[in-house]
Amino acid sequence: MLQLSYKNNCLEAGLDEAGRGCLAGPVFASAVILPPDYSNPLLRDSKMLNHTQRENLRQDIEKNALAYSVCLVDEKTIDRINILQASIKAMHKAIARLATQPEHLIIDGNYFKPYKKTPYQTIIKGDNTYMNIAAASILAKTYRDDWMRKLNRKYPQYHWDLNKGYGTQKHVEAIKQFGLTPYHRRSFQVKSLQMELFQTSSTP
Repeated sequence: MLQLSYKNNCLEAGLDEAGRGCLAGPVFASAVILPPDYSNPLLRDSKMLNHTQRENLRQDIEKNALAYSVCLVDEKTIDRINILQASIKAMHKAIARLATQPEHLIIDGNYFKPYKKTPYQTIIKGDNTYMNIAAASILAKTYRDDWMRKLNRKYPQYHWDLNKGYGTQKHVEAIKQFGLTPYHRRSFQVKSLQMELFQTSSTP
């Protein structure tokens, strides 16, 4: 079972994001403060869970957390300030919207910008080490998946209900055939092929 938190005897929020590597859709971030007696042996990094497990854990987290929030930063902002800065911006928004403000923060990954004067620690693979980060990863992932499923109703040809905006073969093929939507990230050049596709799809 994962460790509950990095620091004991304080209100600590775990933070994580979802959608950082996608070609389309916003980036989501969540902040979660768990109670000191919280325990769930099934809790882990959202990427290691299936849809049903994530949904069940989401309900448990929302029911038992002392405080939680989920926020997004949209595609246009991602293009304007880059995905790393957008991910941090989403995390800052999530902290600000917590009903109870934390005394300490732990963040999945190796980079973060200070939020006010709140002390923090970045932790590589923190989402599979600490329960509060894992909880944040699950909320960010499930909320973003819900968002992409809704967008899929408007743009079913991109299969966002299945790929959630990631660069799968079907998604790339749809970009080739149909071009970009308002929800695609124009600045993303993850692979040379994707860059070529973006340039081609924007040509009249």
